[in-house]
Amino acid sequence: MVSDISNDMPDSKIPSGPIADKWTKHKMDSRLINPNNKRKYTVLVVGSGLAGASAAATLAELGYKVKCFCYQDSPRRAHSIAAQGGINSAKNYQNDGDSVHRLFYDTVKGGDFRSREANVHRLAEVSTQIIDQCVAQGVPFAREYGGLLANRSFGGAQVSRTFYARGQTGQQLLIGAYSALSKQIADGGVEMYPRTEMLDLVLVDGHAKGIVVRDMVTGRVYSFAGDTVLLATGGYGNVFYLSTNATGCNVTAAYRAHKKGAYFANPCYTQIHPTCIPVSGSYQSKLTLMSESLRNDGRVWVPKKAGDRRLPSEIPDAERDYYLERKYPSFGNLAPRDIASRGAKEVCDEGRGVGDTGLGVYLDFSAAIQRDGEHTVREKYGNLFQMYEQITGENAYQSPMRIFPAVHYTMGGLWVDYNLMSNIPGLHVLGEANFSDHGANRLGASALMQGLADGYFVIPSTIANYLASETPGTVTTEHEAFREVEDEVRQRIDQFLSINGKRSVDSFHRELGLLVWDKCGMARDEAGLTEALQRIPELRAEFWENVRVPGDNANVNQELEKAGRVADFLEFAELLCHDARHRKESCGGHFRTEHQTDDGEAKRNDADFAYVGAWEHRGVGNEPELHKENLEFENVQLAIRSYK
Repeated sequence: MVSDISNDMPDSKIPSGPIADKWTKHKMDSRLINPNNKRKYTVLVVGSGLAGASAAATLAELGYKVKCFCYQDSPRRAHSIAAQGGINSAKNYQNDGDSVHRLFYDTVKGGDFRSREANVHRLAEVSTQIIDQCVAQGVPFAREYGGLLANRSFGGAQVSRTFYARGQTGQQLLIGAYSALSKQIADGGVEMYPRTEMLDLVLVDGHAKGIVVRDMVTGRVYSFAGDTVLLATGGYGNVFYLSTNATGCNVTAAYRAHKKGAYFANPCYTQIHPTCIPVSGSYQSKLTLMSESLRNDGRVWVPKKAGDRRLPSEIPDAERDYYLERKYPSFGNLAPRDIASRGAKEVCDEGRGVGDTGLGVYLDFSAAIQRDGEHTVREKYGNLFQMYEQITGENAYQSPMRIFPAVHYTMGGLWVDYNLMSNIPGLHVLGEANFSDHGANRLGASALMQGLADGYFVIPSTIANYLASETPGTVTTEHEAFREVEDEVRQRIDQFLSINGKRSVDSFHRELGLLVWDKCGMARDEAGLTEALQRIPELRAEFWENVRVPGDNANVNQELEKAGRVADFLEFAELLCHDARHRKESCGGHFRTEHQTDDGEAKRNDADFAYVGAWEHRGVGNEPELHKENLEFENVQLAIRSYK
């Protein structure tokens, strides 16, 4: 049980008036800072993916002094580079009925009516500007024969609104943002700190005024002071160990802020992507995503009979079950991710899965190749097919791909208001690290949209609402708060190195990930979540007694880096399961088996759970305190979420 529940939430700062006017009105009502005065403020940006790089570049262009931090050796290595299929925008270039309102509606519905309407509408509005910004930067979006930008469809939509650069959209968008960032670095507006990991947040008089970092090359622990802190550090999917995230992705920055008082909202909303290469062995440290865009032309199927181990070429069409087309005829293979993932799990649970493990379904391109020709399919998806062949040794032009759901994105994150500021004054949170836009399930191609919207257009317009009331430069690293947090970080590092146990960091991470996947993965129930909440503290205690971290802190030490991240996962996993257990309903990526319809669909409980669950830290091992932000739906009618 949750120890305490409070409705004492900070003001979400949602503007009044019609939803189509809120963002325009808010910008007009927001504070402004004189261009000459902007130069006096220092902004600390943690993370240099799409959200962080775009924010750092844009804020520096406005005149702010920006310091940007990333643990990679270059912003070019941010995990945003791995996004494949595209970025949504309500441009309606296809003239197929799209609009800002339709993108808004699809996103609210896709999130199973668990997102904040005002934020989602702003995202849909800003989406139209993102494409122009990126084209101006030279992003090589695919084009039609006549030269106009091309679009394709993604799950949860019946229009084509996804702009793409083959299967490398994230990479190309990141190059665009990196180019803008590099210009500002060269001009002196941004100081870049690569191979530098944030290990804690510094509060002065309750405001976020700095960070403590570790130089990952020398091991030096030191601090930076600023007038505000922006976290753009991605999601927490690697709590499951196996996910589509880069192995370095972690929850540390967000969780450290949470332990300092920032509310963590909706952590149980984790997304399972239906189109990943299946697990092949225990040696794997991550999984590989195959873009959702492939479901435009690939048909998903399994044999109709359980235990059918024939080659796909030996199974006639009449003996195949195109289960997404059968169950969801309106959307077919482009059903939203949570629904498509549960569909795959269902047929595999029935014994109809394919591959050696039986945990896989086919994604078949034979119809598209026959219809359009292999050349056309190769033009759209060539690099994805190459990647699949390099990993599996199979040619997907000749035989269907094998796919299975895997952890991909996290809709939960630190709570933020309409200005993207957390309940800690001065701490702003951008992109996947905040909770604000996707509800219980993110539609495909909307992650890149949110990251760039937050960085290029939202935070530059809202950050002054905080900074204008702050006197710049009043806090320096000489303040005693910095020494206290630095000492805490050093003691933690020393503790990791002194345990000298017998188990590797990875062994703990793998055990935790399997536990959370089993009990809080594609399906959850009361008994499993209760079991997880009993086992996680035991595993955490063993970690602090028996982990082995070789080496020292005087140079590069990847085991030490992993130890810090896994230690935070071992605490965060408990919060994740608390949130999943308290939410006694099914919605989007949160599927409680006790709460489903007769035909196996998610069953929401709007009367009791139409709110954002924002959790306050109450100490390690103590049950967190729940705060509720009630969700009001004035422009979208709450309805059964149907894609049939």
